[in-house]
Amino acid sequence: MTTSRVMRASDVSGLPVVTINSGDDVAEIKDVVFDGTNHRLVGFTLNKRGWFRGKLRKQLPAGSVAAIGPDAVMVADAVDLEDPEVPLGDAETHAVIGNRVISANGSNLGSIIGVIITTGDDPEAVGYEVEGEDGSAYFVPISAQLALSDNNLLIPESSTDFIRNDLAGFGAALADHRRALDAASQHGASEAESTGGTGA
Repeated sequence: MTTSRVMRASDVSGLPVVTINSGDDVAEIKDVVFDGTNHRLVGFTLNKRGWFRGKLRKQLPAGSVAAIGPDAVMVADAVDLEDPEVPLGDAETHAVIGNRVISANGSNLGSIIGVIITTGDDPEAVGYEVEGEDGSAYFVPISAQLALSDNNLLIPESSTDFIRNDLAGFGAALADHRRALDAASQHGASEAESTGGTGA
């Protein structure tokens, strides 16, 4: 079983951006840009490094990241920092931060306080950190079945089986969650094919 390495998106802010080709420290992560509607990591806004610190016009799309580690965000080359026609904008985590999480059976699980992303190559948003009404924190996996309104995030009841109260345990549960989603998707496809085959 493959265990996903995960971290809080907020912990990426302040990390240096380092090129693999030259080892140059070319920027610093300013904010994580997250599409709350589609539960998708978009990329990162950047700060300059060195004496002349401040916001950098260039940005780093998620698809240009070679890897995210505990101490740096790696890119192949400095050209992977894009000078955008349309800026990624400021962090969009506020689109979901504070939203209530409700399971499909009507249970209020608490409020979103953070976004969880995978490290390594091909980083993506995989979960939310939720604070329960008793003040305890735990982690909820992202799936295509999540529905987001202005105030609430509705999760399917099946996803509650993969909620964990520690980040390492949540990373381990992600592989099982994805297998369950794949199995459900294949089952749905098989049913659709058998239904389609009985028509006409």
